[in-house]
Amino acid sequence: MANQQQQVVVVGAGVIGLLTAFNLASQGRAVILLERSAVGQESSWAGGGIVSPLYPWRYSPAVTALAHWSQDFYPQLGERLFAATGIDPEVHTTGLYWLDLDDEADALAWAAREGRPLSKVDVSAAHDAVPVLGSGFSQAIYMADVANVRNPRLVKSLKAALLALPGVTVHEQCAVKGFIQESGRVVGVNTALGPIHGDHVVLAAGAWSGELLGSLGLALPVEPVKGQMILYKCASDFLSSMVLAKGRYAIPRRDGHILIGSTLEHEGFDKTPTERALESLKASAVELIPALADAQVVGHWAGLRPGSPEGIPYIGKVPGFDGLWLNCGHYRNGLVLAPASCQLFVDLLLEREPIIDPTPYVPAGRI
Repeated sequence: MANQQQQVVVVGAGVIGLLTAFNLASQGRAVILLERSAVGQESSWAGGGIVSPLYPWRYSPAVTALAHWSQDFYPQLGERLFAATGIDPEVHTTGLYWLDLDDEADALAWAAREGRPLSKVDVSAAHDAVPVLGSGFSQAIYMADVANVRNPRLVKSLKAALLALPGVTVHEQCAVKGFIQESGRVVGVNTALGPIHGDHVVLAAGAWSGELLGSLGLALPVEPVKGQMILYKCASDFLSSMVLAKGRYAIPRRDGHILIGSTLEHEGFDKTPTERALESLKASAVELIPALADAQVVGHWAGLRPGSPEGIPYIGKVPGFDGLWLNCGHYRNGLVLAPASCQLFVDLLLEREPIIDPTPYVPAGRI
């Protein structure tokens, strides 16, 4: 029962914080999860949920390693959460078409090297598979096994699964003000509810992680990067596959909702949706799928991604501050990388054999 006594405080209840807490609680650790607003309402809620980096061949092997492990794991995670909670995260395997890429040759070379099922297809085959696709494209590549997850439902399902485990406390509307230190060790956090102590403190606060770590005099290069999305509602069979061109994508949900995203804006912590982005996203939507010109936009929102150098997250101990850990800085790929990141994190905290080499993600030397 010694494990039961070890208490971990997790700061941030997005997908990374939720899954970190879930994995720890599943291993018998007592967990206190703290969230400044409501569980999963920031980047985790706002994203598109493609279970792949948008352009996987443009990333370092560090991101690729996490992505591949997560992609292979997502279907079973979805099934496990659905079985446990009755809330289906809707891991929906549709495949993905990339259209008119400048670096198509690089993509195909990457796929051959990594053994991923991505191949060049005639653009007419893309039109046959996706009849609503716009006519202005001349080349296409396709990866068959790419899924998307309905991220707002993933958040709900993870929260329900976490709360069903013993030894778990979740405090929403509970902003962390700073860290409590004793003898060179971080032993807790100061919050709106007062001090909360733990044997370990995990910072998984997304775009807010850099600000929090700054209170210790550390410069973590994680900054908010705004992204805006729009949503249409169509028939459930309207769009059969995800499509991506010129940095914009269309994602079909099972019920006919179509997500179009996204912008990349450096606007600090401002996440006000703008008319300019709305018009730009609508133009991209109609270019990808002309029939959307007659469809009504039923949603428009913005979120803040935790931007980081090369999109490589920080996973592991903070040097010089015993008891403090990071699992943050996933930039555009938090939902993609969450299962692997959170499994790797728990392997490190519990001193187990890690699922992949942890070296690229360690904070030492990077902050």
